[in-house]
Amino acid sequence: MIGEIIAIGDELTSGRIANTTSSFAARQLFVAGYEILAMQTIGDTPELIGEVIKQAVGRVDFVIVTGGLGATTDDLTNKAVAEALNRPPTLYPEILDIIRHHMGDTDDSASFLEKLAWLPKGAEVLNARARMAGYLLVYEDTPIFFLPGVPSQMEELLVEHVLPCLADWTGNDDRHHVRQRVYRVFGLHENEINEKLRRLEKEPRSKIGYYPVNSEVHVSLTVLGRSEEEADTLFASLDRQITAALGDVIYGLDHDSMASVVGALLRAGGKKISVAESCTGGLLSSKMTGVAGSSEWFTGGVVAYSNDLKEDLLGVDNRLLAAHGAVSAPVARAMAAGIAGRSATGIGVSVTGIAGPTGGSEEKPVGTVYIGLFVDGEVTDSLFHFAGNRKQIQEETAQTALDLVRRSLLGHVRK
Repeated sequence: MIGEIIAIGDELTSGRIANTTSSFAARQLFVAGYEILAMQTIGDTPELIGEVIKQAVGRVDFVIVTGGLGATTDDLTNKAVAEALNRPPTLYPEILDIIRHHMGDTDDSASFLEKLAWLPKGAEVLNARARMAGYLLVYEDTPIFFLPGVPSQMEELLVEHVLPCLADWTGNDDRHHVRQRVYRVFGLHENEINEKLRRLEKEPRSKIGYYPVNSEVHVSLTVLGRSEEEADTLFASLDRQITAALGDVIYGLDHDSMASVVGALLRAGGKKISVAESCTGGLLSSKMTGVAGSSEWFTGGVVAYSNDLKEDLLGVDNRLLAAHGAVSAPVARAMAAGIAGRSATGIGVSVTGIAGPTGGSEEKPVGTVYIGLFVDGEVTDSLFHFAGNRKQIQEETAQTALDLVRRSLLGHVRK
């Protein structure tokens, strides 16, 4: 079955509120085996609401509509639907009774909320006992599900009522058996990844997508099987080929982050890490502490921007700073060894560089970054030249530092 999602609300078209309901619905429906032809976002304009819904009914097997079902004057979906589909507003006593039961007959709010009890004729309430709007209307043999725009309410009704209803709907035998995986890649550009996987794109029952996200690339694999067995077999084959083609630039899968992967490796090896940051200003530490349970393997860090703090807190020799400058290989090495020594951790990582937009020179242009790595008594340094604005350079630096730690823990040598 093929569906369409329509989100309604001036707060969405004005950008005041992000449209998270449509993405949630699309994800849930796709995983359940349904295809989504289109997603639209429109304002609270009755004529447009009716027009868009009627157009959708004419081209898909089902429609999901979110928003505009509340009791305020700007909630116009029910009125628009009643007029466009020639389904006059009808009072639903069971909904009115629930409103009065919860609010009390003497409560002024009860009369205000009575608007929720007037639905287009023929509407089937999805959950009459729930304190939220939501109903099914069948028009020209096409099910149209009307859900609230409040994300938590919409998500509950979609999962608990819409998906089961669609599963029982006539004609659902053409649903796909879906298998999905996201490969999180760091160290190759999108076009390089595409070149390595291009030959796999010829498989008709699969799709490979490439999505740059900050400093990394997410590669999605989707398999649509006509049976469970076909989906599993094809997915396993493509998964093996993608893994072989990309190798260790795949740092994680699905919801992994670089920091969570590094944390898991540290925990597995019984190791702890500390960091010394300059140009990233605490971003590296933030990524690590964003992982639940990071206190097991991350002892802490120092943000040392000034040379004085590099000397006082990290033990960097002022002669190194004078001879080479703060952005240099010797200082990066000293920072990494210094933080490891002061925190008594087996691993210490440091970053020092020029994030810009000012501060660069011909010898050390903006984007010049040194990363130091202390591992069990041995210290190394790596030089990088990153491009982009200040935020992009800081992000690239933090991710690269984590990747160096990851590769060290895996015993890999960076190419």
